Parts: sequence; C-alpha cells; structure tokens
Amino acid sequence: MSEKRMSSSKKHSLKGMMLQVAKELLEAEETEKKEERKRYMEEHCPTLSYPSSKQELQEFCKELHAKIEAVDEERYILEHKAIMVVNEVKDLNIKIVDLKGKFKKPPLKKVRMSADAMLQALLGSKHKVSMDLRANLKQVKKEVKEESAEQVGDWRKNIEDKAGMDGRKKMFESEA
Repeated sequence: MSEKRMSSSKKHSLKGMMLQVAKELLEAEETEKKEERKRYMEEHCPTLSYPSSKQELQEFCKELHAKIEAVDEERYILEHKAIMVVNEVKDLNIKIVDLKGKFKKPPLKKVRMSADAMLQALLGSKHKVSMDLRANLKQVKKEVKEESAEQVGDWRKNIEDKAGMDGRKKMFESEA
C-alpha cells in the first residue's frame, strides 16, 4: 500500500487555514449574538421616557412595581418547578440504581457456627448468653400401643381381608 504523506510545511499551512476559518466563524457568531441581543432589547424594553410631573412619576413607579411583582411571581413559580424537577430526577436516579442492582449481594459462604457463637458475634464479646436449645425441651415418653403389635401379625392375611368390596365393608364396620 502506497500512501502519500503530506510534507510538514503543507500540514502546517492547512492547520493555519483551518484556524483562520474557525476564527472567522467565531467572530461572525459573536457579532450575530450581539445583534440578536440588541434586537431583543429593542423589542422588549422600550426607550425610557422620564415623566415630568410628580403624579406621572408616581404612576410610572406603580407600573414598574406591578411589573416587578409579576416577574417575581413568575420567577418563584419557575424556581419551584425547577426544584421539583431536580428532586424528581434524583428520585428517578435512585430508582435506576436500585433497578440496576448496582449493589449486588456477594455469594455467601456456608459457615458452621453454633448458636452461642452466633449470639456472641452479633452481640459482641462482652455479652455472655448461652443458647442451650435442648434444655427447654419437654421429655416425652413413648407409649407402645398394644393394638399395633396385634396388627403386625401376618401381613398377607391383612391384605387378603382388605381386598375387594368385602374388605372395605369390614374396614368401615370396624371403625364405626
């Protein structure tokens, strides 16, 4: 592949031309902004005419105060709306972080630990609480039922007795 390389003087001259064009564009943009600002001020701010009498001056001041109140009210409403939007954006960002699951739970390892060791880890070493869970259990004695010993007999006989409709009938009669 044969690529033609530009000489450093040509690169330098192109860079200079680009900077010149950029400078001209910035200057044109700046003059355009000044003209736009001037047009806006002419449209929205009429020339100031000073009243000649005291009565006219008072009327003029009342008008200015009314305009200032209207502008302040509008500014207050806009500030309130902006604050609400900022708070809503913060809430939504918090929800996004929650939904993304930024704080992932690490996989927990199984640890063999007794109840006493868990309590000591949770409460600190100064608390001595023993958790002997088996101490509070009631002792239950198993009673061997005599009926179960009698039924153990020959299992084939029990199955034959219960087979068919007669067997079911006997089961219901014996329960009642």
